[in-house]
Amino acid sequence: MNQSSLHSKKSILFVLALGGFILGLTEFAMMPMLPLFTDAFGSTPAQSSYAISAYALGVVVGAPVFMLLTANIRKRQALMLFVAMMLVFNGLGALAQTLEQLVLSRFLSGLPHGCYFGTAAIMAAEIAPRNERVSYISKVFMGLTIATIIGVPLVTLIGQNLSWRYCLALVSFISLIALLLMFRLPNEPNKTRVTLANELGVFKSKSVWSIIAMIIVGFGGIFCMYTYVADTILKHTQAPAYAVSIAMVVFGIGSTVGNVVLGKIGNRQPVMTTGVVLALAAFFSLLYVFVSSSMVLLCVVVFFIGCTIGLAAIVQSLLMEAAPNGQAMIGAIVQCSFNTANAIGPWVGGLYIAAGGEIHESGYVSAILFAGGFVIWAASAKLLSRQRESVPAGPNVVLNN
Repeated sequence: MNQSSLHSKKSILFVLALGGFILGLTEFAMMPMLPLFTDAFGSTPAQSSYAISAYALGVVVGAPVFMLLTANIRKRQALMLFVAMMLVFNGLGALAQTLEQLVLSRFLSGLPHGCYFGTAAIMAAEIAPRNERVSYISKVFMGLTIATIIGVPLVTLIGQNLSWRYCLALVSFISLIALLLMFRLPNEPNKTRVTLANELGVFKSKSVWSIIAMIIVGFGGIFCMYTYVADTILKHTQAPAYAVSIAMVVFGIGSTVGNVVLGKIGNRQPVMTTGVVLALAAFFSLLYVFVSSSMVLLCVVVFFIGCTIGLAAIVQSLLMEAAPNGQAMIGAIVQCSFNTANAIGPWVGGLYIAAGGEIHESGYVSAILFAGGFVIWAASAKLLSRQRESVPAGPNVVLNN
């Protein structure tokens, strides 16, 4: 890739990660805000959670539509379009006067999420050295994980002490900065022309479907726990409100550590790494239930659950290798899968709580989801192994387990 506009790959990755930082704020910062939405609009916690599910639905709708619509335009132009959407729709959310308006703005805010990460991941993979694709993709997701360390706790404090509206306004402002920086990204034409037949052809792969199912079920465990951790802290640890921000920081640190460590391990052992992490996540989810009265032990568990976010780059790379001729659709599929998990996890956890379960027992639901993801992983590993045996392995193939 010609780097005349930016002097290094690190600069390109920084700009791409900044967009990920914005999306991390947009997605994760709203979960600790649920009690604030309830107070502002006089809604129930279940009704306020529609703002979370609406965002996930927006991702599921927007990712395939916009990835296909923008597949043949230059990547810089596509990324700038997506960031402009972040700017406008988060700004509209800050002005919402009713819960219905907020939910609608959250749906619109979710539209560029999947297509941004999909396009950014493709750009990162194109500039990656041999056998470092997972590491480069993980650097794009690093923006999201840093958002969970710095951004989410910060906007949580802003929301608790000022208003949740300032949080969305801040996200909109950072989007403006990112949009200006993206004018300096390389503006080269795409190497190949995308055809609808090639993109839809990815759905013929059993490996693709198995990985999709693994993401939806397994990652649902992360979002189930993350959604209810604020209420768990306030109701079971007797800690002050600012303890929620501490837990968000711990989760973010875990996400970043997992992103770095699993990104490096994933270059060598992607399939095995995925299975081991899902199994460990199921164990820590069960542990979450029994340590929920201790803020210290709860943070330890939250840290390890945060580490599982590092699987995102691994599964993205696995899907890109499983369907090399449908990269645009793969980028959409990954984000659709993650955000379907984002909708299903809190929803299933909410059903359990509505049926009489305690807030902290959402850990049981997370454990079941992680365990389900592990079972699907076992089937996926066999399919990927068969694919590896049937296709000659090139220097960048990661299906090596």
